[in-house]
Formats: sequence, structure tokens, C-alpha cells
Amino acid sequence: MAIQERIPLPAPRSRLMGKVYLIGAGPGDPELLTLKAARLLAGAEIVLHDALVSNEVLAMTSPAAELINVGKRAGHKLLTQDEINALLVSYAKSRESVIRLKGGDPSIFGRAGEEIEALRKAGVDYEIVPGVTAALGAAAVAGISLTDRRIASQILLSTFSRRVDGSAMDWGSVSSTTTLVLYMPGADYAEVSERLLEGGLPADLPCVIVSNATGSRQQVRWSSVGQLSAEERLPAPALLIVGRVASRDVQGLGESFWGSDQKDRVSQQPSVI
Repeated sequence: MAIQERIPLPAPRSRLMGKVYLIGAGPGDPELLTLKAARLLAGAEIVLHDALVSNEVLAMTSPAAELINVGKRAGHKLLTQDEINALLVSYAKSRESVIRLKGGDPSIFGRAGEEIEALRKAGVDYEIVPGVTAALGAAAVAGISLTDRRIASQILLSTFSRRVDGSAMDWGSVSSTTTLVLYMPGADYAEVSERLLEGGLPADLPCVIVSNATGSRQQVRWSSVGQLSAEERLPAPALLIVGRVASRDVQGLGESFWGSDQKDRVSQQPSVI
């Protein structure tokens, strides 16, 4: 079905192009919006939003604003990315400002790069308004710090890919001081656990699954890499935090999780995610 049959394109008018704002909606709680994001939403003419943007955040938009859901849920896409890009450019020709509202932060697994490229090529002015990414919201809900000068000096943000091409994880970048945050781990926790173990992560390394972080239906489940396969699936959107910080007893986590042999083995592992 052609895009014109689903969402009518606006009629162009003869004036300079408008501006597109790529706004981060945060993980769900509207009080986590930045002041700038809240101000722009309150004065919005048109908002193209992801499916994961919470209803509470959408309620912050102007009553006069036109809301268009361009996201996907459960793998079902309402529009392709190319169609979304075309809509942004088209609306910028007829509106003074266009809001592209994305869950979390636009620049973290939000396909902002593709939309920015399309806007640049079309000569459309744009601005990025950062938001609280899901990793930060999930850590806050779980009551943990993603870094800790005692045990975690780096954070690795990644999606869990089930593909076998170049999107694989480089396990050489994971060490005993790494906090690994996996966006979109999917429903098959057994596969996630298997890949992590194959990558050299210890079976008793703590992890925590956070579902609907900061929202009214948020859930937190504490586990470990080895036990993850037995955990009941939590509703999407969910996020997995893996590392020594993902415990309610950080001081009890010593180097026993990562001996020198273990570190060497991890650095020699092939990419498996």
C-alpha cells in the first residue's frame, strides 16, 4: 500500500522550509522530559511519534497538535523508515515546526542518523533535543549505578542481535569492569544467556531485567547470566543490565567473578551476538 493511502501528505506552500525537532521522550515518565522538550511539545503543530512513547508523554502535547504514530510494535511496522523520512521532509515544507518524538534519546538506537541524513539532503533545518535513554531509566528503577569506581569503569550499550552478519558483538571490548546494557533482548532469554556464556561471561555474573522502566507497569527482575534462561519473560519494552553493578550487594562482588584466565578467555572469544 502506498504511503499516500495511509497518511495524506501535506499540501506544500510557498515559503521557506520549517524546522524539524528530533526530541527524546525519555523512558516513559513524563516528569523525566527536559524543560525544552516539554515546551516544544506544548506548542507543537504536528508530532510524528514512535509507538513506544508513553500516553502520559503524548498528553503533554498541545491539544491542537496532530499526532501521527509512525512506530512499530511486536515487529509490525506502520511505515518503513524511508516513508518516515519522506514524511518529515514533506511536512517541513508546509509547517513552521515538525516534532519527531522518539522513545528514550533520539541518538541511542533511535535511527536518528537515517532521519538526519534525509533532512540534510533535503536542506531541512533540524535540532536534536536529548532525552533520558532507557539504560538510565532502567538503572534508576533498579536502584543501581551503571558505573562504580570500585568495580565498573565503563559502560557498553548494545542491542541483542540475532543476526550472523557484521552486527555481531565484539567480546574483546567486555572486561571485568564493563557494565553491559542490552537493549531489546527479546523474548528468548535462553538464547541471550547462551550467547553471554559463549562469550566468556561467568554464569554467576549478576544481571537485572527491567521492563517498562519508569512507567506505571514497570517490573524489575534480578538474576544472573546462568539463571537467565529460566526466567519468565517480562513485557516489552525491556532492557537487560549485565555486570557486577547489577546486584544489590556490590561490595560482595570481588574479582572471583573474573580471574585472569577468565579475562584472557573473553578476549580470545569470537563475535557471537
